[in-house]
Amino acid sequence: MSSATPRPNDARDIEEITPGWLTDVLGYEVNSFTSDRVGAGQTGASYRLALDTERGAETLVAKVAAGDPAARGGVSMGYAAEVQFYASLRDSVDIHTPDCRYAAIAADNLRFTLLLEDLSPRRPGVQAEGCSVDMARGALRNLAGLHAPRWNDASLYTLAFPMTIDNAEAAAGLAQITEMAAAEFVNRYAIQLGEEDAATLTAAAAAVGRWVLASPQPFALLHGDYRLDNLMFGADPQDVVALDWQTISVGPPARDLAYFLGTGLAVELRRAAEKELVAVYHGELLRRGVADYSLDQCFADYRLGQLQAPMITTIGCIYAPRERSDASDAMFLAMAKRSLRGDSGSRHAGPVVAASRAYPSWLGGSRA
Repeated sequence: MSSATPRPNDARDIEEITPGWLTDVLGYEVNSFTSDRVGAGQTGASYRLALDTERGAETLVAKVAAGDPAARGGVSMGYAAEVQFYASLRDSVDIHTPDCRYAAIAADNLRFTLLLEDLSPRRPGVQAEGCSVDMARGALRNLAGLHAPRWNDASLYTLAFPMTIDNAEAAAGLAQITEMAAAEFVNRYAIQLGEEDAATLTAAAAAVGRWVLASPQPFALLHGDYRLDNLMFGADPQDVVALDWQTISVGPPARDLAYFLGTGLAVELRRAAEKELVAVYHGELLRRGVADYSLDQCFADYRLGQLQAPMITTIGCIYAPRERSDASDAMFLAMAKRSLRGDSGSRHAGPVVAASRAYPSWLGGSRA
């Protein structure tokens, strides 16, 4: 996979993309093209471009900013993070992503343009429907390809991006955002959640300020939003490609693991299969060279990471610039309700209990 070089003055919205501009950035003649909206991104918009070029017909996917300037301002750091991932981080990891033909972002970070490989006939996962255990195996093997190459790599902390929460001030800021989002989420979906899930979600949000600093090692480059809607699956469930890199961060890698399992599988299916699936991920880490990391430790980190799912779900729901719809409501509710139910060791409690049993020092409780 090749990296693209950012060209800060060349970022364009979809209506500004022309055959002449495509000719300039691709390096060969583009005579004409058509575009169709694809995907269900919450902070960006993707379009399949069918190109008529001097080399024949081809397709690419253009990803651009979405929403009005005020909405974009709230997620502009994510735009910058995604462009940096494709421009300078992609080649340092081994996760399957689309080839990037071009990457640019405006100086104010309110506009960006990515020209990416068209991954069809692969199809996206459907968050509201969930996935099979076999699909989860493929997704977790792919995830290990992100984490293992930069496992405990201190140079990650020298980068402008990705985001790092490693001090009390930053943790307090994240906690405030999370509690506000959770309160609005509970207010919006009170009937669908019910009292028990609403209380669990509120408790999870209240714990984020302490949780986010609980386990500084191991650390790696994280996707941050590794879920079904951000993955493309081929006919073989092991053929998995990851998209949407706006939430990259440095932190405990099992947060990605817990987020995917917590939001992607039906609750009883996850409880039945999670030990096997965590072992699949752990085995792939070892195969890729990670050492001195036991399966027991990996499972404890998975349990600690379970607060990632309600946190990202509520923040994404409340602050995403995309207009609310029945489909987005169904997606966010499915993610929240799945992730608020405990793992196989804490069936009748939520992620706070699972995390405190894995790491009792940060919130009290006895390790289970």
